[in-house]
Amino acid sequence: MLEESRNVVDVCVVGAGHAGCEAALACARLGLETVIFTVSIDSIALMPCNPNIGGTSKGHLVRELDALGGEMGKNIDKTFIQSKMLNISKGPAVHSLRAQADKAEYSREMRKVLENQDHLTIRQAEVCELLWEEIPSGKKGKDKADSYHFDSDSGWAKKKIVGIKTFTGMVYECRAVVLCTGTYLRARCLCGEAITYTGPNGLQAANHLTDSLKKMGIEMRRFKTGTPARMDKRSIDFSKMEEQFGDKRIVPFSFSTDPESIQKEQVSCWLTYTNERTHEIIRSNLDRSPIYAGVIKGTGPRYCPSIEDKVVKFAEKDRHQVFLEPEGLHTNEMYVGGMSSSLPEDVQVAMYRTVPGLEHCKIVRNAYAIEYDCIDARQLKPSLEFREIEGLFSGGQFNGSSGYEEAASQGFVAGVNAAMLLLQREPLIMDRSESYIGVLIDDLITKDNREPYRMMTSRAEYRLLLRQDNADLRLRKKGYEIGLVTEGQYQALLLKEKQIKQEVERLKAVKIGANSKIQEFLEKNGSAPLKTAASLAELICRPELNYDTIAEIDEDRKALPRDVIEQVEIEIKYEGYISRQQRQVEQFKKLEKKKIPETLDYDEVPSLRLEARQKLKLYRPVSVGQASRISGVTPADVSVLLVFLEHYRRQSESMKQK
Repeated sequence: MLEESRNVVDVCVVGAGHAGCEAALACARLGLETVIFTVSIDSIALMPCNPNIGGTSKGHLVRELDALGGEMGKNIDKTFIQSKMLNISKGPAVHSLRAQADKAEYSREMRKVLENQDHLTIRQAEVCELLWEEIPSGKKGKDKADSYHFDSDSGWAKKKIVGIKTFTGMVYECRAVVLCTGTYLRARCLCGEAITYTGPNGLQAANHLTDSLKKMGIEMRRFKTGTPARMDKRSIDFSKMEEQFGDKRIVPFSFSTDPESIQKEQVSCWLTYTNERTHEIIRSNLDRSPIYAGVIKGTGPRYCPSIEDKVVKFAEKDRHQVFLEPEGLHTNEMYVGGMSSSLPEDVQVAMYRTVPGLEHCKIVRNAYAIEYDCIDARQLKPSLEFREIEGLFSGGQFNGSSGYEEAASQGFVAGVNAAMLLLQREPLIMDRSESYIGVLIDDLITKDNREPYRMMTSRAEYRLLLRQDNADLRLRKKGYEIGLVTEGQYQALLLKEKQIKQEVERLKAVKIGANSKIQEFLEKNGSAPLKTAASLAELICRPELNYDTIAEIDEDRKALPRDVIEQVEIEIKYEGYISRQQRQVEQFKKLEKKKIPETLDYDEVPSLRLEARQKLKLYRPVSVGQASRISGVTPADVSVLLVFLEHYRRQSESMKQK
C-alpha cells in the first residue's frame, strides 16, 4: 500500500445503525479519531421496522441513554410526529414514553449530527475482515492500556485488534473496533418461497465478515426477525378503525430538551383487529410459510411474534390488535403494527384484506422475515469487550438483542468502553440496581439467550427505583464523569436535586390543623376528615390527593419546575416502598462488591460442583453477584466461592507483607 494512503485511526465502528451511531459519537466526543463504516450512507440510523422510539421499558432505556450523554433521545425529540406516555393508569415504575417518528427525518437528523461531529469520519464501505495479532501466553502489558485480559485456558487474552480491512482492500489501522452490524451479516429476506440475499429494506448484506469472526474463534448464532407490510394510506378506510391520539401535554425524551419547544400538533394512529377469517387464511397457508416449512433456521423473538405465530400459539384468541402508524409526514406509507409475516405475497394480500379498514388496501412493501448472523453474548465482559480479544467490542442486535433502544444503549456502552480502554480509564459498568441498561447487559452476558432478547420492565428487580422519570438523577453524574455531559447540564442536575430535597423536607415540616377550612377542603376532594393535625406530606400520601390538589391549602408554596414536582410527589407517595427496595439493593450490592480476581483458577476451588466449575470457567464472572445469576450455579456454590475468596484474599495479603 502506498504510504500516503495509509489510514491510522483510534477506533473503527462497523455499522451505522442505532448502536453504531451511539458508539461512534461517544468515541469522537471523547476526542478519539473515529471512523464509522456503513454499507450505505443512506441507511444511517435507519428504522427498518417499526417507526417509533420508546415504549414499555424501552422508554426507560432511551432516557437512561440520554442521561449518560447519548443522542437517541435528542434526535427523536426533533423528529417525532406523535408522543404518548404509556401505562399512565398504573404506578410510576412502569410509565414509559413512546414516540412515533418521521422515519426519513430521524435518519436525516442523525446523519447530520454524525457529519458535523469533530473527530468522526463516515465511510461507505463493507468491512470484510478484522486484523489482529496473537499475544504470547502469559504476557501482560506494563500499563492498563497495554494489559491483556485473562483467559482460563492460556493465561492472558489470546488476540489483540490492530485494524480492519474493507472489501475493496483498504486497510485501517486502529487500536479498538466496535462491532454494530445489526441484522446485516449474511442476511437474507424471506417472503414465502421468494428469498433475497439482502439486508433490511433491500439494502446490501455484509457477506464476508462472519468468516473472519469465526477464524478469530468467535462463536456465532443465527437469529431471525421480521416486519409487517407497508400500506398506501389512500387505500385504507380509517372510519372502520379506532383513532389513537397523542398526549395533550408532550413530555420530551431528552432531559436537555425544553418541554415548551416541542409542544406541537400531532398525527393520529389507528387501531383495528384481525378476525376469524384472517386466522383461517393463515392456518390454510402455513405450509407456505418459511417459518413452518423449515426454510428459516434462525430463532425468532418470542415477545414480538409474527402473525402466523400468534394464530398458532394463541389459538384460543379470536382476534389480535393491529395498529396503523404513519411512517412520516411526507409519505403515504402506513406501518401495519402487529401483523409481521413471512407468508407469500398472495397470502399477505388476502389476509390483510380481511381486516376492518383494509378491505381494499394496496401494499407498498411486502412483509418479510430476515435471518442474520449474531454472537453468543456470553463471550463478552460487562464492558462489552470480548473476553479473549483485546480491543474488540460489540453492541446492538449483533449481541443477540432486538429493538432500536436496546441496540443504542449497548452501542453507547461499547463505544464509551472502547474509549475508556484507549484513554487508560476505568470502564463504564452499570449493575442491575443502577439502570435498565445494566439489567440488559447483565442478562445478555450471563444468560443463555436462545432468541433475540427484548427488554421488559419485569426483568428489572428494582424497577421502582429505576423509573424513567428519574434517569437523570440516577445516571447524569456518570455521564458527567465520563465527559459526555456538560458542566451546565450537571449543574442543572445539582439544582434539581437540591430543589427536590428542600421541597420534600418543607412538606413534611408544614403542619395543617383540623380546622373547618381544612375539613371543608378534604370533603370537597372526597378525602376523610382530619382527627388531628397532619403534615402536607401526609395529605399527599392519600390516593385521592396530590401535590397540585393541596396547592389550595399550601400558602407558602413557591413555583417549581414540573419535573421537580413530579419527583417530590413520587418520593412522598411511595416512600415506604422505595425504602424497602433500597434495603434490597444494599443486600444485592454486597455480592456485587465482592470482586472475583481475573486470574482465579476455578479448578483450585474445593467443593465446587462440576457444573458450576464449568460454567464459571466459561463465563468468568467479575463478581460473586454476577456468578450467582449464572444458570447452573447454585446458592451452595456461591457459599463455597465466598469462603474460598476470603481465604484467597488473606493469602494474597500475607504474600504482600512478605
